Amino acid sequence: MEKERQVLVIFPHPDDEAFGVSGTIATHVKNGTPVTYACLTLGEMGRNLGNPPFATRESLPKIRKKELQKAAAVMGIQDLRMMGLRDKTVEFEDDEKLTQMVTGLINELDPSLIITFYPGYSVHPDHEATGRAVVRAVRRIPEEKRPKLHCVAFSNNHEAEIGPPDVINDVSAVTDQKIGAMKAHISQTGWMITEREEKLKQKDPETLAWLQNERFWNYQWENDRVK
Repeated sequence: MEKERQVLVIFPHPDDEAFGVSGTIATHVKNGTPVTYACLTLGEMGRNLGNPPFATRESLPKIRKKELQKAAAVMGIQDLRMMGLRDKTVEFEDDEKLTQMVTGLINELDPSLIITFYPGYSVHPDHEATGRAVVRAVRRIPEEKRPKLHCVAFSNNHEAEIGPPDVINDVSAVTDQKIGAMKAHISQTGWMITEREEKLKQKDPETLAWLQNERFWNYQWENDRVK
């Protein structure tokens, strides 16, 4: 994995980073690259409150904040930003406000690489709004000065439209940290972790590939449709 000057990760929810990019983050940290993770919300509207309930809507953000901090520590992130927006409302935020938030981070940190969701191919409305804001902010930078923009895509049809991943990071050296980051978000990921670990015991090829490799798409500026 290429050594970067500074990596900026921008996602809307605690645990967005854990499944798809935690190995990449941990590897950058291991390589001595500073990583800033800007998490826009505290996941207040997370689906899992437990049965019987372990949380209420009022207490869940406090739980998820601690989980986010634990996950960041597992990955080695020393600069965690909690941006204070509310879960499931990012899509309703003013476009310019979101763009300026991202622009502020870029101006402060001068990242050589930004990681976020690919607009149009990331399913959840908050994911989509976050990706669009990042694209708008980066688009305002002169082309020759733009940081690389690596996007996570996972909709049903994304490869048919944007092709196979441009970047596949081998994160096999940090799989323990990847699993640790997922386990940190236990309030929302408990059942998924149990399922994944069982498949790992069975040496399921798909699960092993998911654990050891992380996939990213370069944003296709020539097909930019973000408004």
